[in-house]
Amino acid sequence: MSNPIKTTGYAAASATSPLAPFHFERRALRPNDIAMEVLYCGVCHTDLHWSHNDWGWTIFPAVPGHEIVGRVIEVGPEVKRYQVGDHVAVGCMVDSCQHCDQCKKDEEQLCREGNTGTYGGFDRFTKEYTLGGYSKHLVVREEFALRIPDGLDLTRTAPLLCAGITTYSPLRTWNVGPGSRVGVIGLGGLGHMAVKLASGMGAHVTVLSRTANKMADALALGADALLVSTDEEAMAKAANRFDLIIDTVPVKHDLNPYMPLLDVDGTLVLVGQVGPLAEPSTVPLILGRRRIAGSPIGGIRETQEMLDFCAKKNILPDIEMIRMDQINDAFARLEKADVRYRFVIDMATLNAPAAA
Repeated sequence: MSNPIKTTGYAAASATSPLAPFHFERRALRPNDIAMEVLYCGVCHTDLHWSHNDWGWTIFPAVPGHEIVGRVIEVGPEVKRYQVGDHVAVGCMVDSCQHCDQCKKDEEQLCREGNTGTYGGFDRFTKEYTLGGYSKHLVVREEFALRIPDGLDLTRTAPLLCAGITTYSPLRTWNVGPGSRVGVIGLGGLGHMAVKLASGMGAHVTVLSRTANKMADALALGADALLVSTDEEAMAKAANRFDLIIDTVPVKHDLNPYMPLLDVDGTLVLVGQVGPLAEPSTVPLILGRRRIAGSPIGGIRETQEMLDFCAKKNILPDIEMIRMDQINDAFARLEKADVRYRFVIDMATLNAPAAA
């Protein structure tokens, strides 16, 4: 049996505290665990919400981070998939029951017992509170570690583990491919990945934005067009234009202007806002047989498929690399949407003791 791993991370001590250095231990490896040195960790809007207790259920101290890229430094005796030195990734979950119908369908994110979040969850064996990737080390069961394909730039891979799979999964669920007509609402961390992925699948992609200011950015990311959502005439002309709309807006907003843009049997998928929305009208839903749906992340198999697809198509997020000690400034900028389009923390800037 290995020893617990002494490590260092950055944690929020309370909803109003800045993130600060935090010393703690990762569990000793179980037979099917791997230990990894975290090399890069993406910064997700969820990290900000969690640290500020915006949803009301954060337990402190809270170590965020669920877009994790690292190197294996130790393996348990039953591990078969990985060996020391392999580059691996961990996303938003680190465990599930593994026996329900959803887990057996490789949909662990929809585990009937609830998946275990990389942070903010509870270990299925010890019931200890899980702490995320803003740390030097991570221990995870091998089934929830992902292989990083050769050729993917490690410095830019991390956001694929949340922003990437969150947008890839609905594109796959609704069978996007050549000839599909896809709209993307919002051009932030999620939105820019939705554009890149849908374009990579061969779809005709339109960004929906309140102004035309992001036209050049949208086209550079792979979009075919930009539709100004505040232009009533342009919106009217765009009726029935889309098979699928990916809505990445992370705050309460009105869906009514977008519903007529869907064709018959079209779907608007929410991937951004977790919480209330403005009251939608059922008229365009009923008269056009349209749908409003939600989608979380994908399962482990689908996430590996997404990583392999991105390697094949050379699809990577646009990032800004930061030091660990810049995280509070990054959070402040994230609140103002002042990032193009995802922060990634270089964890080499966090000094931690060597693994025990």
